[in-house]
Amino acid sequence: MSKTHIIAALDGDGIGPEIMAVALEALAIVGKQSGVTFDVRHAPFGGQAYFDTGSAFPEATKKVCDEADAILKGPIGLSFEESKKIPIDEQPERGALLPLRKRYNTFANFRPVYLPAELAHFSPLKPHAVAGGIDIMIIRELVGGLYFGEKERGVRNGLRYVKETLEYDEDQIKRILEVGFEEARKRKKVLHNVHKSNVLKSSVLWNEVLDEVAPGYPDVQVKHVIVDAAATALVLNPRQFDVMVMENMFGDILSDLGGGILGSLGLMPSACVGTKGSYYEPSHGSAPDIAGMGIANPYSMIGSVAMMLEKSFGMDAEARRLWDAMRFVFGQGFTTADLRDPEGKLKPVSTREFADKVLAKLAG
Repeated sequence: MSKTHIIAALDGDGIGPEIMAVALEALAIVGKQSGVTFDVRHAPFGGQAYFDTGSAFPEATKKVCDEADAILKGPIGLSFEESKKIPIDEQPERGALLPLRKRYNTFANFRPVYLPAELAHFSPLKPHAVAGGIDIMIIRELVGGLYFGEKERGVRNGLRYVKETLEYDEDQIKRILEVGFEEARKRKKVLHNVHKSNVLKSSVLWNEVLDEVAPGYPDVQVKHVIVDAAATALVLNPRQFDVMVMENMFGDILSDLGGGILGSLGLMPSACVGTKGSYYEPSHGSAPDIAGMGIANPYSMIGSVAMMLEKSFGMDAEARRLWDAMRFVFGQGFTTADLRDPEGKLKPVSTREFADKVLAKLAG
């Protein structure tokens, strides 16, 4: 009797439905080859969901997600003008994404910054900076800090003001640091701790907790780096990093910088793992300006499927086949519209063409 896994598919906005469709085709091939049934259940989520249902995260979608073994989420967000038509608290990030994270307590965000040596030409960095390729895992705390702290807006002394609170407790810090140490132990046994303890007391507490956790991992070397110095170092010499762990906002910013050194956020999938559930998503936005044009890069969405196979279902070999298939297509000299081609030697392909090549490699 074959296994069945229920997948909640949140297509999202913009290019979301396009890249979700081809990613699910890849998942179907994996299921057929491995004898696993993936019961995919689509549900609205994001900006378009608000216009269609009056909620960015409808109750029916919550039910689908609650019943799922894993959630596969497309990018969300609309154009600036369209977003202004939605009440502030229902705009996709506030009304859908943050509540999704809170509902399933997805505190650990894994964002691989990966570019093998043969694809280093996609990076805008100088060749010597990326020689040999880039392979970094950014681990970001995802349900605490400034994004989830108490928020206040009003008028005081005749002036509009806003106050937002950055808050962490030691348990929140400890659990994400343990994830970082465990990941480092699996890789090169070096953990870069990114902080801002010269200014922020939250980072002082963060580092105190790290000092308490570190003795449990004597085989892992800890290297401390201030967040702004880390941003500089990522550009000048990204190969010095392997596993990086950091709080929520730092991770949000540095992981997007990671996409920049690869050449595109289209090369960055992610996993958001929690105590009550997990979801998987591209790190990039919904790109409404190119929606429907068939030129979106589906790598991050297919890569998110691969991360789901690995982290939610223990299907490591199947995940590796997905990564290898996409790497093979790029290695054959094909490219998508978001990636640089400085010498004009690569062959541009559409979303559909890239997906077809990946599917053919998988099926072969």
